[in-house]
Amino acid sequence: MQRRVFLKNSGLALFAATLAGVPNFALAAARNYRDPERKKVLVTIFQRGAMDGLAAVQPLNDPHLRRLRPDLTLAGGRGRDDLRALDDRFGLHPSLSPLHELYTEGRLAIVHGVGLTTATRSHFDAQDYVESGTPGRKSTPDGWLNRVAGRLPGSGTPFRAVALTPALPRSLYGDNYSISVERLSDLRLGSQPLGGGTGGGFEALYRQTSTDLLRESGSVSLDATKLLDEKNLSQYAPAAGVAYPDSPLGNSLRQIAQLVKAGVGLEVAFAESGGWDTHSRQGGAFGGFTKKAQDLSVCLSNFWKDLGAHQDDVVVMTVTEFGRTVHQNGSGGTDHGRASASFILGNAVAGGRVYGEVPELLPANLEDERDLPVTTDFRALFSGVAGGHLGTGNDLFPGWTGAPLRLFT
Repeated sequence: MQRRVFLKNSGLALFAATLAGVPNFALAAARNYRDPERKKVLVTIFQRGAMDGLAAVQPLNDPHLRRLRPDLTLAGGRGRDDLRALDDRFGLHPSLSPLHELYTEGRLAIVHGVGLTTATRSHFDAQDYVESGTPGRKSTPDGWLNRVAGRLPGSGTPFRAVALTPALPRSLYGDNYSISVERLSDLRLGSQPLGGGTGGGFEALYRQTSTDLLRESGSVSLDATKLLDEKNLSQYAPAAGVAYPDSPLGNSLRQIAQLVKAGVGLEVAFAESGGWDTHSRQGGAFGGFTKKAQDLSVCLSNFWKDLGAHQDDVVVMTVTEFGRTVHQNGSGGTDHGRASASFILGNAVAGGRVYGEVPELLPANLEDERDLPVTTDFRALFSGVAGGHLGTGNDLFPGWTGAPLRLFT
């Protein structure tokens, strides 16, 4: 039985809820943790539901776009509801305007036409392939971010890899220790265990465990709670002028900023934004896409401001499982497609540029005459970002022999 399954089935709801990661029992050094040196941090945001890359980053001069998307295509210009020009080829959706300043400053890069080389229109299959990093293979036991964590130097701390999500994401499956927790306040010492139960708190629950397996997991998890308690993260206040939206993504990024600035050894962070499946009433300047894009851009811009002097340490990358059809459907939305776009934010990123290729939107240039073709393998993007920022090398993806995308100065 897998260790993670054993923990869940053992009846210790606290461990199952707060420590969804699979502990690596070689992490004894983590229990001797003291203040680390400043770490480089990779933050991955998964946009679940398939973001429309053509809506986010629209071609400016394609003569076919207005015919294919009569209700979704926006004009370039200076009005509130017009695209924000990125260069002479692309414009940014107005709801993403908070990211435009980061782009013009050279901190934000965009990769267009990125996606899976294995065609699928299933959200579940596509997300599995992206998070495992092995398109077409469902048997891969670990996730790509877990492999990233395993290639980082040193033994790390209990907070090396953290997902601010209700459950462990597929990206962090594997033997390298990780924590999945929705609220850092749930990882705390004291008299109130998670879920409002009674008893002696986390420490008492740990003392009650009788197997070596649970004691080993518990000792590392206690390090995590003690470390948070020492840093007093409950008293955290964002930087002046920072106002995170009260959304799942806003709450996740606020807590990631806490961990970065607290110096607890964070190196790999994961957050997610749901609701990008815009089959109907997607809208142009207004609609379902606009609401999600506003949340993403406001959360990201506030996160970046909140980091302050730690900006040099952090790179943020957005990913999604696939894009949307080029042609809008009869419900004013778009259906499951192929390629999409990703945003990469960091001071060392060679930003102010749109990477990748988007062909003229003729039927002959589209995949199956309906979808934006994949011109950048997602593994080239992931490998380029992880390697360029964390120095993890080019062997993160089993069986892949491509070249990483160069995105750093």
